[in-house]
Amino acid sequence: MITAVDTTVILDVLIPDEPFRLSSKNLLDLHLSKGKLILCEIVFAELAAQFPSEPELRLFLTETGMRLDYSNEKSLYIAGTRWANYAKKANKGRFICGQCNQVFAAACPKCATAFTKRLHVLGDFLIGAHALVKADCLLARDLGIYKTYFRDLKVVNSNNPSAG
Repeated sequence: MITAVDTTVILDVLIPDEPFRLSSKNLLDLHLSKGKLILCEIVFAELAAQFPSEPELRLFLTETGMRLDYSNEKSLYIAGTRWANYAKKANKGRFICGQCNQVFAAACPKCATAFTKRLHVLGDFLIGAHALVKADCLLARDLGIYKTYFRDLKVVNSNNPSAG
């Protein structure tokens, strides 16, 4: 079994006193015992911010059994097309809950001007598409994008490790 890992799950383990530390560690251990743990370039780059040097990051990955697995043209194409679909649907002044996908509008309580939002960066879609093409499932905690735009991807939520 090949399992892709999202940055949030790894950060849960790295950051002291993180509330999901134990559930994320257990989930990583469980999936490592079933096969390989992989991460894409985006996750590697996001993790680089947590380490003082590249050799220390590579040592961490080696010690935890995770390895960098490069994206291919198919996963990059999927990421781009699904992000484009997302961007077309993004409505000014409308927000989507990351947990339940409820769409709502928000406005300034003082002047009633509608809030605007930034689009999700393409990185979230690169992570999802990489997992879809290269792995059997993705370990993640932030499910909003994956639940909506990657319904064909098995996502194991570190908030609910019994689902692994």
